[in-house]
Order: sequence, then C-alpha cells, then structure tokens
Amino acid sequence: MSRLVVLGAGVSGHTAAAFARTWLARGDEVVVVSPKPDYNWIPSNIWVGVGLMTPKHVTFPLAPIYERAGIVFKQARAVAVHPDGREGDPAPFVVIESTAGASAGQREEVRYDFLINATGPKLNFGATPGLGPDGGHSLSVCTETHAAETARHLDEAVERMRRGERQRFVVGTGHGGCTCQGAAFEYIVNLEFELRARKVRDKADVVWLSNEFELGDFGMGGVHIARGGYITPSKIFTESLFAERGIRWISRAHVSRVDPGTIAYETLDGQQREIGADFAMLLPPFSGVGLKALDRTGGDITAAVFQPNGFMKVDADYTAKPYESWSARDWPKTYQSPAYRNLFAAGIAFAPPHPISRPRQTPSGAPIAPAPPRTGMPSAMIGKAVAKSVVDMMHGADAPTQKASMAAMGAACVASAGSNPFTGTAVSMTVFPIVPDFETYPQYGRDLNATFGEIGLAGHWIKILLHHLFIYKAHMYPGWRLIPE
Repeated sequence: MSRLVVLGAGVSGHTAAAFARTWLARGDEVVVVSPKPDYNWIPSNIWVGVGLMTPKHVTFPLAPIYERAGIVFKQARAVAVHPDGREGDPAPFVVIESTAGASAGQREEVRYDFLINATGPKLNFGATPGLGPDGGHSLSVCTETHAAETARHLDEAVERMRRGERQRFVVGTGHGGCTCQGAAFEYIVNLEFELRARKVRDKADVVWLSNEFELGDFGMGGVHIARGGYITPSKIFTESLFAERGIRWISRAHVSRVDPGTIAYETLDGQQREIGADFAMLLPPFSGVGLKALDRTGGDITAAVFQPNGFMKVDADYTAKPYESWSARDWPKTYQSPAYRNLFAAGIAFAPPHPISRPRQTPSGAPIAPAPPRTGMPSAMIGKAVAKSVVDMMHGADAPTQKASMAAMGAACVASAGSNPFTGTAVSMTVFPIVPDFETYPQYGRDLNATFGEIGLAGHWIKILLHHLFIYKAHMYPGWRLIPE
C-alpha cells in the first residue's frame, strides 16, 4: 500500500486529492490535512461580501465528502516536513498539529510516500500596519467569515447614506506587493452595482486604490484584447469601465498604513499621501504558511526546500536576472521539488520564479510589484496535473508525466456584478497564456485569438452557472469529473 498526503483542501489541494483517489487502487491511501473543517469556494466570497450570499452558500463540511470518497481527513495544520525521515528510519513524514475541538494543539506524525503541498497562502495582513479585519482597520473577502463581516459593514454604510450621510468606499490592495487585483476588481464592480441597486449611489464616493502600474495590469503585466476589430490594452478597457461607473482610481500606490478612517500610501514617484475612507476593503499580500523542513537529525533545511517568502521551490529557474531576461521558460512545468522526487507543490503554495509584471519601487524602497495570480482556474489545473504525475509515479513512472506551465496555460475570469440572472452584468476575460511568451507571440506575448474581453449579461449567466457547477464538483457528486477545471 502507498500513501499520498495532500496538505491543504482549497481549490488545488481538494482537486488533487479528489482526482488522485479516483486514479489510485483501493489499497492505496489518500490523506488530506487541512486546518479548517469546511471547504470554501473562494471566488463566490465576493457575493458574500456585498450581502448577496451567506457563508452557507459558499462552504460545506469536508469530512462527510471525504468519508464517502474514501479519503482520510485530518483537521490539522502542517508544521514541519521531514523529507529524509529520521536517523535509523528513512521513511519521510510530516508533523501536523490538530485544530479540531478538544484535540487542538496535539501533534501527530503522518508518514507519506508522496506529498503534495497545497497549503495555499498565509494572509499577511501584518505586512502593513493597521491592515485587516482582525485587529486592523480594513475589511477583506479572503475568507467567508471576513466576507460576511464586510457585508455587515456595507449594510451599516448604506443605512448612514439613507440618513443623508456621504460615504467613501476605498477598495483595492493593501500593500505594494499584493496579488489578487482581480478579486478586488470584482468586489468593486459588485459594490458599485449594489449601491445602485440599494438606491444610494448618489451618496457614495467609490475609489480604486491599487499597486498596479496601470489599470488592468492584474499582476499579469496587462493584456491586449482583440475586440470589435481593434486591439485594446486592458488599461483602456478597465479605465473605460471605471469611468462609465463613476469609479475614481489611484494606481502605482503602496499602502503604508491603515488608521481608523484614513489610509496612508506612497506613490511610485515618492509622494506621501492620505485618503479618507469610511469603508476600506483592501486585500493583503500573500506569503507561505511557514512550513519548516528538517533533516533526519532535526537540523533546519527549510532554505533548501522553500524560498524566503515561504513558498516551495519547484522546477522553476530561480536565477536572479534583470526583467529584460525573464522568459516563459523560467516557469515550472511539473511542480516537483528539485531536492526530493516525492515532494510536489500545487496552486499558490509553489514559489514563482519572478513576478509577471515589471517590479518597481518607490524612492524610499517600498515595492510597487504586483505578484502573479495563481488562484482559481490555474490552481485547479495545476492540482489535477500534479495528482496525475504523482499517481503515475506511484504506479512506477520514473518522473512526472504531466506538465501544467502557466506559460502554456490559459485562464478565464468572469467578474460578475449582482447575483440575479436578469439584473446583473459581468466583465468576462480570457487570457492565453497567463505568463506571456514573447518567443511564441513576439508582438504582445499572448495569442490574441484566445485573449478577449466582453461586458454583458451572458458572462453574468456563466458566472452564476459556474458557481453552482463548481460547488457540485467540489462535493464530488456523480459526474463531477466531467466538469472542467
């Protein structure tokens, strides 16, 4: 019997575990370790954050799903990986710490034949003083509980506007090194839509605050969209969308501090500025969750397995080189650790070789460097590919059999406003590839035949459909494998 251990039950980890279980023999074991008892379909947290859904619409318990599928579930957080085992016993294992009820804090060693690190990110609110809902002065939609709290604050702001008070809503990124501009973008268009639906838009000042060099960067260096016979940069596409909706924007900004009612930020040209905010929804930067790697004597080998930011090293080219020398070939293909053949990372847990957007910094050294997006569709596709490689290696293959480079992978994003199928709208975009490949596509780095953007009701219908399809798929109901990632 062989054992696969998957750390994390988010989009990537859950996908990997589900497919691995279907491909492995009955005698093989799949173990999932996750600190939370529930699965959260994170893309729909946006709707929770504007009060159109509740946490119950976007979460469900994992234990019954895994029991039905024949997957062992341990509610715990991973603490340390021992890829060489210990002295006298070379079997690798991971140390986990329970987060469940009366057993919380108890540690356990779980042996593995193969390990997939899909722990996702640490929400690094601490990178900016005052950032975040837990002891800070801003809101978030990163978790279902954060999103529900954000919806409550929105309700309070709407009540104040109905009493005649004017409110300023600031949405965007809370640090110069943030990723997930797309999630903040979707939230601000939903927010603006909801303010109109509640008939208080005339009392609201809505502001976009971002570390993007130009609007529409999204951590991908921007895109060019083939639309209506013209090639339109995403900068123009996004600026037009914001202008139509009366959304003001501030770009090239590093948020340096969040105080009650005030956000301090530094611009790329070095100016220190402040903006008042009655409601601030600012996404945090990401880091690794803090997993340690130890050798058989207990010595710390974390630096050999993980990058300084806590994300795991895989088959990428991490050589430091200037932006002009970056290449699509730098990006990982198999997500296998270069140090251990039975260790893989998937989704946000792998360390990118570099940003996609050109990194910049302010005169004081603050970063203005959007990190690459790895959530949603890319995470699921990587999780599936890694699972297939691991299963094939468990069946005797010498090396990974599947590739899922973000430089050879497309992604679709639907930023839908409203959840009613008849009154909502959506911005729909596809990008191929996610990481631009200027050797294959010299002019724009992407295939314009597969990169486009549209605004309208059809994309909104697709977004609603996708919500229900992916919740169904995550439940592993009959036919779930037919639903694409």
